[in-house]
Amino acid sequence: MEDTFFSDCKRNTAVVFDHSAGDTICSECGLVLEAHSIDETSEWRTFANETTENDPHRVGEKSKHLLTNSGLTTMISMPNGGANRSSTARFRNINTPDPDRGLIEAFKTIGVMAERLGLVTTIKDLANEIYKKMDDAKATRGRNKEALMAACLFTACSQLGPRTMKEIHSVMSGGVTRKEIGRAKLDISKHLEGVPDVTTRPVDFIRRFGSNLGMSNKAVIAAEEAVERTADCDIRRNSLTVAASIIYMIAQLSDEKKLIREVADVTGVAQGTLKNSYKDIYPHVAKLVPAWYANEEDLKKLPSP
Repeated sequence: MEDTFFSDCKRNTAVVFDHSAGDTICSECGLVLEAHSIDETSEWRTFANETTENDPHRVGEKSKHLLTNSGLTTMISMPNGGANRSSTARFRNINTPDPDRGLIEAFKTIGVMAERLGLVTTIKDLANEIYKKMDDAKATRGRNKEALMAACLFTACSQLGPRTMKEIHSVMSGGVTRKEIGRAKLDISKHLEGVPDVTTRPVDFIRRFGSNLGMSNKAVIAAEEAVERTADCDIRRNSLTVAASIIYMIAQLSDEKKLIREVADVTGVAQGTLKNSYKDIYPHVAKLVPAWYANEEDLKKLPSP
């Protein structure tokens, strides 16, 4: 409702817009000022069964280019009663196998795992694409589908946002082991030449782990610089263990120190492994820690392994 000067009433009067009829009406005298106006706002409409929920969808579900029919199928709903109920049931039971049924189930499972990990849509879509390529290459037959789905998600994460094998394994509902996921990952590299086998670097984990530990941005940047310098040192540990050790070392040089148990819980590295890795890194402390972050006196205060 808004005020408009109306010549018939000789003053500003409140006008009401009737959305159903498209009429603008004077609230004082009831005169229709404008009839059959065109509503240019969005025509929110849902074609689902009528519910009391607010469901402002304008269109149907988006097409899925990975499916044969782009996912644009039509399901015939079952009537509540009447003569057509039995005929509709017979029609729906016609043996018409869906060629994409396996893919749809796989995409749903990958989506659930991605949601549990808090991954972005681009990673989930890439994992779906990798699985689709494996299915087109007939490489999914006779293999553990759960392990293959997890391996597709792990491969997608390696390219767009690294996650550890332990993190991928933790969100699975089946009894799949990490070794099975590793074998499935090798199958992907074997059958798909277009999917690069990206090697995860220690620096890929630093910012996420540092954020989860509540480290300052300055400490995270120092950890990133330190972990990059480990390439010049003879440290024979995997990427995840090196990243966890560097984070623990930098945390001891900051104002808010972290216990080795806290670092182990966030990174997923066992405390014993973390201690041994820190022992390997400790002789290289002066070379790894940036000078702008800690001086020689600060380095001497680091706990000895």
